[in-house]
Amino acid sequence: MSAVVETKDLTKRYRETLAVNALNLTIEEGEVFGFLGPNGAGKTTTILMLLGLTEPTSGNVLVCGFDPARQSLEVKSRVGYLPENPGFYDDLSARENLLYMARLNRIPEDEARRRTAEVLDQVGLAADDGRRLVKEYSRGMKQRLGIAEVLVKKPQAIILDEPTLGIDPDGAIRILELIKDLNRQHNLTVMLSSHQLQQVQQICNRVGIIVKGKLIVQGEMDELGRSILKGRQWNFLLEVSGNVDGLERDLKNITGVDEIEKRAHGWFLRCTQDVRGEVVTLVTRKGLQLLQLRSEDPTLEEIYLKYFREA
Repeated sequence: MSAVVETKDLTKRYRETLAVNALNLTIEEGEVFGFLGPNGAGKTTTILMLLGLTEPTSGNVLVCGFDPARQSLEVKSRVGYLPENPGFYDDLSARENLLYMARLNRIPEDEARRRTAEVLDQVGLAADDGRRLVKEYSRGMKQRLGIAEVLVKKPQAIILDEPTLGIDPDGAIRILELIKDLNRQHNLTVMLSSHQLQQVQQICNRVGIIVKGKLIVQGEMDELGRSILKGRQWNFLLEVSGNVDGLERDLKNITGVDEIEKRAHGWFLRCTQDVRGEVVTLVTRKGLQLLQLRSEDPTLEEIYLKYFREA
C-alpha cells in the first residue's frame, strides 16, 4: 500500500494558540482510519489543512501525492469531503443537487447524469427519493446524499466529519454499512472523524487520537489494545443472578484477578491469567446462576481514555 495522507511535523498556529502541534500522520491506501479527539483537539484544523482550505504554519503534508497548500485543485479533484452539516439547495431535488455539483466539477453532462444515477443507487436514494426536494429529507437521508455528492467525482479518498451525528440508531447503522461497502467494494480510502467511539470501532482498521493539537497515538486496534493490557492479558465480563452479597470481595481474592470494575449487569475483570475455572467454581459454591462469562478485548473507549488521561 501507499500513503494517501502523509504529514511531517505539520503545525498550525493562530496567534498564541497552537491548534495543531507537529503532527505526523499516515493514512494508507484502502483503509478506514478513525481520527479521534475531544472538541478543540485540532481535528477540524487538520482536515482543513489536508484539503488546502487553510495553510500550515510549518511542516509538510501530501495528500494523494500533492501538496494541498500549493496544489489544492489536484487534491480537491481526488478527495471528497463531507462536513458535519452538509449544505444543499433545499428547493432542488437530490438529483438536481448532484447534477449541479457535477457541473461545478466540470464533469461532462452525459457523464454527470450517468454518475448521478449511479451514486444515488449506491447510497440507497434511487428512484422516487432522487426526485424529492431536499427540504423533505430527514437528516439521515441528507447525510447519505452528502456521501453521494462526494462520490460523484469518483474520489480516491473521502474525509467524513461526524457522519452519524444527530441520526437515529437505524440511520446510523445504514451510514456505517454504506461506508464499509464503499471501502470494501471500491477500495476507497476513508478518514472518519467522530466522537462515536463504538461506531469507529466497528468500521476502522486503524485509529489516531489527537489531544490539544498533538497526535498522542496511532495504530491498529489490536495493537493499541495489547498496549493497554500490559501484564493483564485476559479480560472477562461476568454476569450472574441471585444474592451477590460478598461476591465482589471474593472475586478480588482470586489469584490472577488484577482489577474489578462494576458494570450495569455484572463485573468486568482484568486479569493476569485465565481465571475462568476459579470464577465458575466460586459462582457455583455461592449458589448463583451463571448468566455470562465471556472474554473481552479492550474497547476503543478504554483505549481512548487511557491515552487521553496520559496526555
